[in-house]
Formats: sequence, C-alpha cells, structure tokens
Amino acid sequence: MCGIVGYVGPATPSARPLDVTMEGLSRLEYRGYDSAGVALVTPEGLVSAKRAGKLSNLREALEATPLPPATAAIGHTRWATHGAPTDVNAHPHLSEDGRLAVIHNGIIENYGILKEGLLAEQVVFTSETDTEVVAHLLQRAHARSGDLTEAMLEVTGRLEGAFTLLAVHADVPGTVVAARRDSPLVIGLGEGENFLGSDVAAFVSHTSEALEMGQDQVVTITADEVRVVDAAGRPAEARRFTVDWDANAAVKGGYPTFMDKEIHDQPMAVADTLRGRLDRDGRLVLDEMRISEAVLRSVDKIVVVACGTAAYAGHVAKYAIEHWCRIPVEVELAHEFRYRDPVVSEKTLVVAISQSGETMDTIMAIRHAREQGAKVLAIVNTFGSTIARESDAVLYTHAGPEVAVASTKAFLAQVTACYLLGLYLSELRGNKYVDEVADYLEELGKLPEKIQHILDEQEEHVREVARSMAEATSVLFLGRHVGYPVAMEGALKLKELAYIHAEGFAAGELKHGPIALIEPGQPVFVVVPTPRRHTLHSKVVSNIQEVRARGARTLVIAEEGDEDVTAHADVVFRVPRTPTLMMPLVTVVPLQIFASELAAAKGLDVDQPRNLAKSVTVE
Repeated sequence: MCGIVGYVGPATPSARPLDVTMEGLSRLEYRGYDSAGVALVTPEGLVSAKRAGKLSNLREALEATPLPPATAAIGHTRWATHGAPTDVNAHPHLSEDGRLAVIHNGIIENYGILKEGLLAEQVVFTSETDTEVVAHLLQRAHARSGDLTEAMLEVTGRLEGAFTLLAVHADVPGTVVAARRDSPLVIGLGEGENFLGSDVAAFVSHTSEALEMGQDQVVTITADEVRVVDAAGRPAEARRFTVDWDANAAVKGGYPTFMDKEIHDQPMAVADTLRGRLDRDGRLVLDEMRISEAVLRSVDKIVVVACGTAAYAGHVAKYAIEHWCRIPVEVELAHEFRYRDPVVSEKTLVVAISQSGETMDTIMAIRHAREQGAKVLAIVNTFGSTIARESDAVLYTHAGPEVAVASTKAFLAQVTACYLLGLYLSELRGNKYVDEVADYLEELGKLPEKIQHILDEQEEHVREVARSMAEATSVLFLGRHVGYPVAMEGALKLKELAYIHAEGFAAGELKHGPIALIEPGQPVFVVVPTPRRHTLHSKVVSNIQEVRARGARTLVIAEEGDEDVTAHADVVFRVPRTPTLMMPLVTVVPLQIFASELAAAKGLDVDQPRNLAKSVTVE
C-alpha cells in the first residue's frame, strides 16, 4: 500500500534528510500516488509539507517554499484507505501541539473506539484518517514518559489492525522511532546515518546493508545506532541481510517484472482485503454503506457489471452469492449492459467491479442502472475513484497499486471482496447465522498462507514447464463450476501476455463443439475441483481422459492428495486443499505464473503488453 521513508543523519543540520527522503519516495511511488508529504526535525522545531496528487505536486511546493536544514526526516506517499486523497488527509499527521509527526501504512481497525475516547478529551481532529488518532495518542504517551520509544510501545499495544508507523518529535531531533505489525518495514544501515523504508528501494542507492524487522517490533534509529525491541520493550534480534539488487530492480522488490512482484504480493492483498471487516458484535461491515438494510433485504436480483478480469471475478461471485444468499445473480459485460435494454428495478442490486474505479464502460453502466432505480455497490481498489463516488455503497479491495497491465493481485482481491459481499448479504438476509459466517471467514483467513504455499512449492515447477512451451501457438483451458471462470481468466492472461491463441471453456461444453480443436500435442490446462465434490470431480477427470485420448498434452491443476488425476495428466500443479467455492483463490495462481513466464521466455514485455492500457477510460 503506502510508501514510507525514514532517515537520520549527522547532528549538523543539512539538506540531506530531505533529499534522501524525497529520493526514497520517488522510488516508492509505485506503492501509492494519491498524495505525498514529509516532516523534518530542524533546529527551529518540526516542519512539514504535504500535497494531494502525485509526488511532483509536493516537489513543486517544496521548490516554491523550501524547508530548512534538518537532522531527521520521515516521508510518505499514500494509497488512500481512510479519507479522500486531499491535502488535509495526506501524511504526515501532527499532534495538537505540532511537535510530533507520524506516518502510517496500513489500517487501524479500532480507530473508531480510540477516536471516541480522544473526542471525549476535547481533542480536535483535522482529517478523516485513522492515522491522526495515532498522532494524538503518541503525543499523550510521550508527555507521560518523556521517551518516544516507550510512547510507541504504549500506543501500539492499544492498536488493532495492520500498520507500519514512523514518528519524529521536535524534542528528539536526531531520532526516528518506528513499529510494524503485519505491514512491511526494513532498516538500512549506513555510515553515520541510518534509514527506514517500506522496502529496500527507499534506501538501496545509499546502502546495501539492511535489517529485517520482526512482527510487533519497535525500532529506534539515530545517526549511529539502531535499537530494536519487542512488544514488551525487551531487546530483540533483527535479521541482517545484504541487498544484491540495484536501485531500479529494488523498486520491483528484486523481481524481474512488476507482474512477478504483484503475483508475490497476493497473500498480503487477500489478507488486507479481509482485514478489519467485523464490528464489535462480530458482524460483517463494508467500507461505505449508503444503502439501508431494508432495501438490501428486499433485493430480488443482483447484476454484476465489469470488464475483462473483473468480469471473471464476477462469475466467481455468481456461484458464491447464489449459493449463500439464494438470490439470482447475472454477470454482464459492462460495455454491453446499457445497450441491450437490461431489466433492472429498485429491487435490483448492481455490483460494479473495477480495479481502477475509472473504467468508462462500467461507469456508464452504473449510471444507466441508477437511472432505472437500481442501487449500486462498487468493488474497487482506488479510494475516491469515480465508480466509488457514484455508487451507493463501496467495498474496497485494499490490494495496493497494481503497476503491471495484466491484473493478478487485483483479481484475487476482487474475488475475496465478492466473498465478503456474499457473506454480508447472507447474514443480513438471514440465510446464514453469525457463527456460520464466522466459519467461512475462518476458512478465508487461511487463504493467504495457502497462496504463499503455492508460491513456495510450485512456482519453479510452473516456470520450468512454461519455458518448455515457448513455441506453443495455442493453449486451451477447461474448468467446471468455479473452475470455469478460472479457465477463462487463465486464457485471458496468456492472450494478454504471450500473444497466442488461448480459450477458456466450461469443460462440459467439450462434446458440444470445442473437442474438434484437440489434435496431437495440443496443450490443455484443466482446473480440477476438489475430490470432496465427487460427482463434479469425476466429470472433470472424464474430461481429462477425453482430451488425452485424442492426443492432447494435459496440464492439470489439482488438490494435494488428489491421485485420481495422476494417471491422466502429463503435468500436475498442486494446490492446497481448499473449500470448493474458495478454490479460485488458489487455482488461478499457477496460471498467472505460467502466463508470465511463457511471455518472458518469448522475450516479450510482461508489464506492458502491446495494444493494452492499465485503465480503460474511454468507451
């Protein structure tokens, strides 16, 4: 999500703290570009500057009004989660006395309760963010202890959620204190200076020596010292490592492409989308709900509008929502929706899915739907986007910026958000009890670890197979049930990246025409459902036999322990055992890796495929 930089240098104030921080932010802008800001500790006290929009806006402001020399600095480039991307909501956030500044990556889940307590103390808030709560709490804790590290330990002990926090105080001019929980932070070790960053890109041009922060640790850096403690304040170890990437590669986390990095971001993207979704009573909540519960209970049809990969996420949603809620769900390509005189009414809920929130086809579709009286719920990744603003409710995916044109982590986050919507509606409408929903959420909570398991155990196997198929000219994909949209998404990834013929079919359609395409050597991916759905599973195994009997090369994605497929598969990619409806979150990952590696093997630009753009903002 957001990009964070911290720096402490020599005791003699200079321009270096600001220079290092701004350079770090430029390398981290891929993590967020809604706004940017810096805070410096100077002999005159704490000074800060921040601007909405890209980092260039902040640069222009600093050129117009230069900041004084400093000894320490923190900087932030934002991917908005709480509060619109405005100057006021940009980080850093200051304490009431203006002597403490804090920047934050993540989500403070219990900020509402904490804010209520501060409001009762007559604290005046100036922003809409959850982060400002931390600034005021740190000010009070520091006033009690006189020690910024102790203050950070006290405050983080009260916080729920995921966060990286950096703080500076005018009374401690050569110090930055930071904490992390379920959010990235690394320490850069310099000579007479030290660094902090969301990743090594923030400081790799200055040092290649780094420390990896552990969970719930707090670090205090000065120019000459790095001190790490655990949540109880006891000295803690931080693993040292040497960065062997150059500065440009570091922006991609050491991966050869942004797409590869984003594939590896997926466990965190799913976890962040799930995070903070329960209220005090254990009930599901969405981000912005402006539709009454009575209206949602009266909904008699759901229409998903989306394009491309987002539409395939909608197809997965159809299976889950219809099963959990017993409401009919239609999935419409947004660019077709308003031209075919769709049947919608005030009892229709239209769900618009878009990574950017600026997809013009989808914008026009929701405008048409609202004109017909339908309510619109948006699933988007971009705070304050057009679709979010024009919808009646919003569920944010919290996947962070996706730079590669071909979508990977946004797809998994969208599918996860669709599950949350289905469970929310099932609970609200009485189809599922709270404890049943809790069981589903527990299973969803296991998915990030399962996705990571695939990356750890299967990635190189998938890449090796992909490299061996660099000369392939056509690949087919088959799936049933929720495996069908996965097959279509796998085919789309290959078309986007490798520029070869690829098609995804419902496996049952084979005998109705597509089997004519099978000839000796034809590669066919088959997404196999769990053996626990015996009838469904046996049908797909029969499909594998049918295409193999006609000479196809079968590449099978199957659960660990599913030996029924082994005799009929030329290649098997294994995924962890997962409930049927949730299997797309694991079965699509090998297909993403395959498409990326095949394109790379053909010498193609993985991040910027020909003729495509990241966000389609024209109809």
